Amino acid sequence: MYRRLLIAAALAALPTLASGQSVQQLKNQPPDGAVITFQLTDGTVLAQGDNYSDFWVLTPDKTGSYVNGTWKQVGSLASEYAPYANASQVLADGRVLFEGGEYNFGNFALTNLGAIYDPTSGTWTSVKPPKGWPNIGDSPSVVLPNGMFLMGDKLNKKMAELDPATMAWTEVTSKGKNDFNAEEGWTLMPDGSIVTADVKDNPESENYIPSKGKWLNLGSTVVNLQGPGCCEGQCLQYPPKNKCYYPPGEIGPALLMPNGTVFATGATHSGQSTAHTSVYTPGSGWAAGPDFPNDDQAGDDFATLLTNGDALVEGNSGELYLFDGSTFVDASENGEGSSLMILPTGQVLVGGFEVYNSSGSYQSSWQPTISSYPSKVKAGSTYQISGTQFNGLSQANSFGDELQTSTNYPLVQITNNKTKDVFYTRTHDHSTMGVATGSATVSTNFDVPSGIESGASSLVVIANGIPSAPVSITVK
Repeated sequence: MYRRLLIAAALAALPTLASGQSVQQLKNQPPDGAVITFQLTDGTVLAQGDNYSDFWVLTPDKTGSYVNGTWKQVGSLASEYAPYANASQVLADGRVLFEGGEYNFGNFALTNLGAIYDPTSGTWTSVKPPKGWPNIGDSPSVVLPNGMFLMGDKLNKKMAELDPATMAWTEVTSKGKNDFNAEEGWTLMPDGSIVTADVKDNPESENYIPSKGKWLNLGSTVVNLQGPGCCEGQCLQYPPKNKCYYPPGEIGPALLMPNGTVFATGATHSGQSTAHTSVYTPGSGWAAGPDFPNDDQAGDDFATLLTNGDALVEGNSGELYLFDGSTFVDASENGEGSSLMILPTGQVLVGGFEVYNSSGSYQSSWQPTISSYPSKVKAGSTYQISGTQFNGLSQANSFGDELQTSTNYPLVQITNNKTKDVFYTRTHDHSTMGVATGSATVSTNFDVPSGIESGASSLVVIANGIPSAPVSITVK
């Protein structure tokens, strides 16, 4: 991943944004940078610092503004673990899981160390790897609709599930897998299956059916999305026995779009001057998408789904691009190689230093709806709320393979009618971690914060930056 370049001349040279778009610098910059960020279920943002072991939390101000938010340091990882390019997910209980890392303390390691962050205590606890997995590295991962954390072994076809309730691993079958899991990204589909474009076995693609423990071939992506990366075919030695890992190349992020298609981006393949994209339509297969502008590419880079339904993709140059379902254009903004993550405000957090404001708005049919909720709530108490589409239409954020920052879970926001002050509750134990759940009734639990203001208030459920219509409640 490219790191943010703090060069005033480069910033001054950035082009003007297209009409309706804007960028705002955060008033308070992250004290130790932000390698990657995670949307916590209490409305705050967890950021990994530039030394890889320290972490900071961004809290929005009383108006709900992240631009005017403040940073606070929380617990660090264990002394032996400082990963980069690891598997990562926010779980249904609100904790954040780190597994493995291509690098540890900046050294190529394919480590099998792991840790889990508890936002209620602000601390990390070490996690044991699956039995017989001496290496994890930069593995693909996803949280399944049932809340299980599914991860692939980078060096072969093996897969394992972690049950967050027991923290026990179970190896699951990967029957039918075309190639090993290295460098692949996994996109969660509405039916609970996973779509991936192969890297080693390019340009083939696959679909994993968890209920059957089986991979199915989805055919060619039509255009090749795999690029050679930094060291394709070279022997990279890794501990504990200094074996050789031969990288198969890189691929770009793949996003599930509101219309149910998957927009997959690529890197420049050997002999190519242009990187390609491809669009997967369930039941119809793959079709070539538009090529990258500016001879750019997106191998091992970030993308996020905007609330207006467009995909925002970061190129390896740092330049941001917009895909609206047909055209792929320069967004006239440079993310400087930083992570992209959708915020509950609908803005995109770029690294931890600025937000990107898109033009346009969401369709009403994309909004969560609230069907059952408490009309009165009390500070310090826990309640259940139910409705539809609490998890949004997509995981919303994607990377070429590792560094997963999915946000397909509900946030509950309460605004005091008199003061207009905004309070996020902590949601947890969602009934599903699926995507695009349609008309199915889903639910979550939320903890009312102790410092909330009393009186008449409005409540909304937010999924991937899109809020429900508000309902009226009273805070006691």
